Amino acid sequence: MKERWLQPSPDATQKLTQGLEGWRSGSGIDFESPEAKATYQERVTLLKDALEMMNPPPRVPVCPSAGHFPLEYAGVSWREAMYDYATLARAWHKYYDDFGPDAYVGPGTIVPGRALDGIGFNLYQWAGHGLADDEGYQFVEREYMKAEEYPDLIDDPTGFFLSVYFPRICDELQALRHMPLLPPVHEIPMVAPALLPFARPDVKAALETLVRAGDEADRWLGAIRGVGASIMGRGLPSFAGGISKAPFDLIGDSLRGTRGVMLDMFRHPDELVEACERLVPSMVRYGVESSRAAGHVVVFIPLHKGADGFMSNAQFERFYWPTLRKVAIGLIDAGLVPQLFAEGGYDQRLEIISDLPKGTTLWWFDRTDMARAKRTVGRVACLSGNVPLDLLCTGTTDDVEQYCKTLIDTAGEGGGFILSTGAGMQGSKPANVRAMIDFSKAYGVYR
Repeated sequence: MKERWLQPSPDATQKLTQGLEGWRSGSGIDFESPEAKATYQERVTLLKDALEMMNPPPRVPVCPSAGHFPLEYAGVSWREAMYDYATLARAWHKYYDDFGPDAYVGPGTIVPGRALDGIGFNLYQWAGHGLADDEGYQFVEREYMKAEEYPDLIDDPTGFFLSVYFPRICDELQALRHMPLLPPVHEIPMVAPALLPFARPDVKAALETLVRAGDEADRWLGAIRGVGASIMGRGLPSFAGGISKAPFDLIGDSLRGTRGVMLDMFRHPDELVEACERLVPSMVRYGVESSRAAGHVVVFIPLHKGADGFMSNAQFERFYWPTLRKVAIGLIDAGLVPQLFAEGGYDQRLEIISDLPKGTTLWWFDRTDMARAKRTVGRVACLSGNVPLDLLCTGTTDDVEQYCKTLIDTAGEGGGFILSTGAGMQGSKPANVRAMIDFSKAYGVYR
């Protein structure tokens, strides 16, 4: 395991080239006109040229993260969007029709409220479920895995998530703690005993609950895909398709909590490292499968606990970066592009994260010094970012245009740059969003 995914295989470049060309072709998209298809291909070419870093595109692509701005812009509450998929679709169409960025970021973060209600999901609060109708999400941070359970996670990650973790975060799935050890012994006398847990009334009820939640999630996914198909059919490519996570973040976000994982770096360092290593294959597989399902080559990876201030560089190099790098290499080896969203500041990490093959990765920065990023990781990876949310919320259009000008002059030099927001755009002034997109399209031309 430790020697795997250290470098991509020799055919990774060819697979990536084929994947990028497949993305550019627009195969499978029902375009509303030949002009829409041509516009789509022009926009993908902008992104492809920026990602590959071989030649500057005709201009800097402008791909802000919509965040939840489309809801505010359309006057739609969070609760309406989470429980009425037609209303959610209307909000997303209105934003993209009115503002015209170079790529589409779908409403996949607006999750189906009824599916979460059905399983008794308690890892978050959301609109109508602990929060007001016009509020977003609130993570409920606790230690959902005990420190002494590291061996159980390491020995059988799938079994741990199924029979330990899910019952803790889903009130209606408590019975899953009775699930049998998988795989069972397949000698014929053991087959029937392995099936006995499925005869329990509470297990049957839990499985029926999952079926109903699955049906609701399928309805939601159909609506989300419908939005994407419609917007792409008008000539706007999707910015990403798959998703994955850094193994350290999976443990720190969802299992041990921030306090727990930070203490574990001192109290259980070896087990923490081993658990991160153990989760690499799952994170690679999840990124590959989600990208294939979306028909896309870019895999979004939000990074939460690797930012400056969470840990020292020495800790970052021991606990965070090695397994994140392996996930990235595994995705590159599959012909995919990791889109690493570095939330917070990464000024102290820039030299470390430069250790990836050139032209295979997109680093999307939030609060990082983009001049320093261009001189370091920008030598090997396409950069994206980082118009600040506070500027879009409180600044003037002149402020926004001046920031974008400086950003393009600094990070856009020679190509390898996609202008985006540092985070989402919730709370932004519509005039500022329009100024960011329109000015950057006009100014960011490579002459």
